[in-house]
Amino acid sequence: MALKRHKNNLSNKINNQKTNLMFSHDKRLSSKSNHEVVLRIIDANLNRCREGLRVVEDSLRFILNDGEFYKKIRAIRHNTDKILREIYGEIIKERNSFVDSGRQMKENTRRNLTAIIVANFKRAQESLRVLEEYSKNFLPEVSQEFKKQRYKAYIEEKAIYLKYKDFFVKK
Repeated sequence: MALKRHKNNLSNKINNQKTNLMFSHDKRLSSKSNHEVVLRIIDANLNRCREGLRVVEDSLRFILNDGEFYKKIRAIRHNTDKILREIYGEIIKERNSFVDSGRQMKENTRRNLTAIIVANFKRAQESLRVLEEYSKNFLPEVSQEFKKQRYKAYIEEKAIYLKYKDFFVKK
């Protein structure tokens, strides 16, 4: 199981991996290897996923006061974090937040509490999809783990919506 793989095995694999992803002959990309760019994408999406799930967790805990669903979302966040925790050092080395072109993008203000919850569920699910997609080519043994967490998030989102439908549909 990918979650129980030894750090050295994943680190060696990531250091020796040649992806099938090829960049065009764009000179802006020539200084970065596929390996570095993919790790940066993985880092950004792991962060985005964990952040989104944490917002949902806190909403369940403090707004809806639902310990059961809070624990389920927390488990998804923790399970997602565990997938690549063993190679955290390899991933974070590629982080370059200060030159990230998305850093200066304006974020939308949510109009109410339900919009915050829904947006953060979507943020987490989309990030899990990106993680699944890039890991298919780069670290295929963990791709299915990201897919499992994405589907768990879909299932829990629906269950939460159905349980709190009046909260979600109020104007």
